[in-house]
Amino acid sequence: MQRVVITGLGAITPIGLNAQDFWRNLTQGVSGVGPITQFDVSAYPVRIAAEIKGFDPLVCMDAKEARRTHRSAHFAVAATRQALDDANLTISREESENVGVVINTGGGGILELEKATPILAQKGPGRVSPMVVPNTMANAPACLVSIHTGARGPVVTSTSACASGSQALLEAMHILQRGEVETIIAGATEAALTPVALASFANAGALSHRNAEPTRASRPFDSERDGFVMGEGAVVMILETEEHARKRGARVYAQVGGGALTGDAHHITAPDPEGDGARRAMQNACRFAGVKPEEIDVLYAHGTSTPLNDAMETKAIKAAFGEHAYRLAISATKSMIGHLVGAAGAASALAAVLSIRDHLVPPTINLEHPDPACDLDYVPNVARQMDVRVAMVNAFGFGGQNAVLIIRRFEE
Repeated sequence: MQRVVITGLGAITPIGLNAQDFWRNLTQGVSGVGPITQFDVSAYPVRIAAEIKGFDPLVCMDAKEARRTHRSAHFAVAATRQALDDANLTISREESENVGVVINTGGGGILELEKATPILAQKGPGRVSPMVVPNTMANAPACLVSIHTGARGPVVTSTSACASGSQALLEAMHILQRGEVETIIAGATEAALTPVALASFANAGALSHRNAEPTRASRPFDSERDGFVMGEGAVVMILETEEHARKRGARVYAQVGGGALTGDAHHITAPDPEGDGARRAMQNACRFAGVKPEEIDVLYAHGTSTPLNDAMETKAIKAAFGEHAYRLAISATKSMIGHLVGAAGAASALAAVLSIRDHLVPPTINLEHPDPACDLDYVPNVARQMDVRVAMVNAFGFGGQNAVLIIRRFEE
């Protein structure tokens, strides 16, 4: 079967507005969490998040389009441009039908609905913008990427909550292996930090309340963890068939080895405490990728910093890997970038690709008080130099949707 390789990287994240800055700060343990500045949070019990700062949508579109489109689309288009430049790939008219787009998201443009609702109530239906629906729809970022790049192959969006980013890369791999196209712009974007979403998550008890020390708020696997921190951003990669990449002399970062999707069939928000769905996803991912569990060097955990998730994930890792679980290097990117929701898995996949390139595993910061229920090697607080040949990426979404991706070193 045709191998699928990664040839270009783009990122808009809370700790870097490109893949290089993201990686440098991630490996140095820099936190992107701080006070929320996008709207007034004085009445909220949670007032911190991992926001994108210093981003200007005019780097990727004109002012009129920027005003008429949603923040998540801005991130996606900007990250796509970076990825195409990094891959040294220009999409000609002749090639356009051979290029697809798979950009996933969790929340879509929910802010547009929040802004339009009081306008409807106060000023009537005649004052509601006709752009609300195209900005709210989850497939808008993928479609705008297609429009901006001229890619005319399959344009796909799947929404699977926090599993969306990993699922995008897995779906792109399958499309390429089916021979539908030879290149796919793949990744995920999220800008779901809104007044209603923040209030809902806070009232559900899902968020950290460490308002006074935001950089220490996201602490996966630590015994004092008290919830996740909302984040935003986008990660986009260029995926190609090996044959196409060779034909154009492309530099290859890594290979998408495979992956798996499973369902918990348990609860709409809480994970199965036994981690059965997560375990099956990890085991199936190894099986489908033709990788033995003991070949996995590093595991990028979902690691949300919630009491339920981290204990469940640790239990699932032990069940999936047996004794090898204690030999895995496990890293939780959310400790620094917060929870990018639909883009979370894509961000961890980017870290996996770069850890293979640089033989370096970023730390899980704020891991200061070991939890007896979380007793594996989470690479606490300091990055680790080590040979990484195969990496696993976990992403578990609300509703019990689990996506596990395997990235491996590309060898001729």
